[in-house]
Amino acid sequence: MKPCVAIVGRPNVGKSTLFNKILGKRVSIVGDVPGVTRDRIYGITQWNGLDFEIIDTGGIEEKVELNNNIISEVKRQSEIAIEIADVVLLIVDINDGIILADVEIARKIQKNKKQIILVCNKVDNFQSISNKIYEFYSLGISDLFPVSSIHGLGVGDLLDKVVQLLPVYDLNEEKEKNDPLKVAIVGKPNVGKSSLINKLLGEKRVIVNKIAGTTRDSIDSYFENECGKYILIDTAGMRKKGHINENIEKFGVVRTLDSIDRSDVCILMLDVQNGITEQDTKIIGYIHEKGKASLLVINKRDLIEKYSKTIEKLKKEIKIYLKFMDYIEIVSISAKNGQNIKKIFNKVNFAFKQTSLRIQTGALNETLNKIQTYHQPPTNKGKRLKIYYITQTSVKPPTFILFINDSELAHFSYLRYIENKIRDTFGFIGTPIRLLLREKSEKFIDK
Repeated sequence: MKPCVAIVGRPNVGKSTLFNKILGKRVSIVGDVPGVTRDRIYGITQWNGLDFEIIDTGGIEEKVELNNNIISEVKRQSEIAIEIADVVLLIVDINDGIILADVEIARKIQKNKKQIILVCNKVDNFQSISNKIYEFYSLGISDLFPVSSIHGLGVGDLLDKVVQLLPVYDLNEEKEKNDPLKVAIVGKPNVGKSSLINKLLGEKRVIVNKIAGTTRDSIDSYFENECGKYILIDTAGMRKKGHINENIEKFGVVRTLDSIDRSDVCILMLDVQNGITEQDTKIIGYIHEKGKASLLVINKRDLIEKYSKTIEKLKKEIKIYLKFMDYIEIVSISAKNGQNIKKIFNKVNFAFKQTSLRIQTGALNETLNKIQTYHQPPTNKGKRLKIYYITQTSVKPPTFILFINDSELAHFSYLRYIENKIRDTFGFIGTPIRLLLREKSEKFIDK
């Protein structure tokens, strides 16, 4: 495992801004509303040749109301981050001075006997901070660094100290490992995405709450089992545009789309009680357009009777909604009790294998000849479509070039017929395929 750094502190002291500055990109959502970050957000970065993991956490509220489950969970997530970290960055606001919450958080970290660096954030002028900074030494933390996380001032010096305190890590060993599959878990709010990841990980890494939209960020979690190595990406639930009122939530939707873009396989989750909706078809449609391998997971099967035909009825309904994606496989699970979740990895692996499949040109053209023999290409005004040749040019998704005489003669229904016959012959289950047209007079270079 990589060495780990956790960023903790009370709300609105600039933890996510520092996290994003260290990573060099906008990973955590940053807003002027305290408590924007709720979960542990993970990132990988490098400084002075050392790779390490960095964790952003929600603000620790010491005075927590017993009935406020989300605040309690945020506090718990921060405490877990402290426990697993090698170095903890305690962030304070230099303009506020020391307040009781800073003292209590510092004591909590010190009880864990962790390496601590005190980061005095929001420094506007490094020439006039001497009087403000001395009082922070009373927290009993010897390593103290003034920074402006929004401008990056002092962050380099801070990172120099961080890598000095981190344990030695063998980079060569990590490079020899196979890259894990990146699996994005997407769907509407409250369908059980976070519950599924928590069940797989065996720890409560992602906050689970009945309030829709609890997860606002996209959260990467490394996972390994007998089926392989994975990075599970939990994403914010995508609501209809009319229901998105906060700028923060809008950014969460953008992050979900970005998670789909960088994934190898996407899992769309549905709630068995709600079935498939228009919003679900839009999400899966985006996955299809991006050429991603995918799997559809029906969750909460524990809420229906054992011998109910609800799931089979829902599967038929899904097939009707997703005529353009009849290649997708469907699995029903219960994230709550773990029923059938092991099947997910076999399906994910298979879908990735299918989207990476490359077919020899000879076999493709033999199949194409049979296709045209059984069902001749269409004609228009006495002119018939001629397909001379087919070749595969790329994978992820599998992409094929059809060399033809006239693209205007290539009716959608016949191209769909060709696609179906290619699937019947070679598989490509769980992945879209692309059929591109090139007229014979055009030059095509296979890159």
